[in-house]
Amino acid sequence: MTSTAAVSAARPAPAPPRLPSLTGLRWIAALLVFGFHAGTMRIIAEPDYQAVVDALFTLGLSGVQFFFILSGFVLVWSARAGDSRRTFWRRRIAKIYPNHLVLWAAALVVAWWFADPVLPAAALENVLLLQAWDPRPGWFYSINTVSWSLSCEFFFYLCLPLALPLLRRARPKLLWALIVALPLLILALWPAQELVPEVSRWWFTQIFPPVRSLEFWLGAVAAELMRRGLWRGPGLAVASGIFLAAWVAAAQWIRAELWTTLLAVAYLLVITAAADADVRGRRSPWRSRPLVWLGEVSFAFYLVHVLVMTSVLRWSGDWGTGFPGWRGPAVVLGFLLVNLTLAGLLHRFVETPMMRRLAPRRPVRPASVPRQRTAGSRGAGNDDARDTKAEAGPADEVGRTAGRSPYVDSR
Repeated sequence: MTSTAAVSAARPAPAPPRLPSLTGLRWIAALLVFGFHAGTMRIIAEPDYQAVVDALFTLGLSGVQFFFILSGFVLVWSARAGDSRRTFWRRRIAKIYPNHLVLWAAALVVAWWFADPVLPAAALENVLLLQAWDPRPGWFYSINTVSWSLSCEFFFYLCLPLALPLLRRARPKLLWALIVALPLLILALWPAQELVPEVSRWWFTQIFPPVRSLEFWLGAVAAELMRRGLWRGPGLAVASGIFLAAWVAAAQWIRAELWTTLLAVAYLLVITAAADADVRGRRSPWRSRPLVWLGEVSFAFYLVHVLVMTSVLRWSGDWGTGFPGWRGPAVVLGFLLVNLTLAGLLHRFVETPMMRRLAPRRPVRPASVPRQRTAGSRGAGNDDARDTKAEAGPADEVGRTAGRSPYVDSR
């Protein structure tokens, strides 16, 4: 007779629940980055209208910080013991490279159209996602400027499978120490940049992959604590209030040396609170179908938006001059809709089919193990398509009936 232990051992570990609220939050972060670039491009000539954009999006560049923290959280949350390093790396390449190659080629076509000089070495760096390692001014923003962040992400992806076993074995006290230490290290970067030549300081604090990985590891450590059922943080309403207060304070009174650390902590609290709401089946405003769809296309939106806006502005001759009166906000709204349409097409016809074709498939669950849905699983996956579309039993109910935490590793 087969023992219960043997049956349990034959079954795969339960997949972590979906976190659709994090998908919705991805769109908010992408919108912040879009608003920041729309403001810095001076599309709006009317000072009063421009002042509104500046007030709302002056810290929008920190949306990339949100993406890095979220990426670390989601990848650790969704990691499975059976995945090899090669499988993980193949899945990451399948996720980011198809969209990257399309936009890389599009940027080269735009450069040819405007007769812009393109250095072959810079184009090669960019297509290989190595540009963030090059401190020479302009090189890390070469070709499709926003792809510097993919260069950072690629470095994170290379490191995570090597670090994950250590993270899984780490004692809770060490994990909590890292939660405290990583924001302090982000803060320490500002005096540390004095050791770097002045011409490279922006690159060092804003672009250099090992430096930006501090945000990624912050999310990764928080995910590990949450997987074990050890995370202690505010609920979604309180975390959102803390974030809004931090955002207003950072925009009005706090110097840049401090607000990067402050917003990193605020973003982390919102991410963990939204994830906790999904796992426990609690209410979340970020789980609606429209927001989930917007979050799904946010990666494509991020990649296309600067190239589209700069190309149209240069073609129209309005680069740097802005549009007067109501035309300025109307043009910004038009750019938002055009970029969103292009992002939807890119997601539908490039990102999704290439992920299906190139990414290794997850192991199929045995027929004896019923597929159940979490209370928050009606949306799609969050950071990385299929990686976070994993389904598990209704976690909150399992936690109550078993007298244990609703999180995966605590069962």
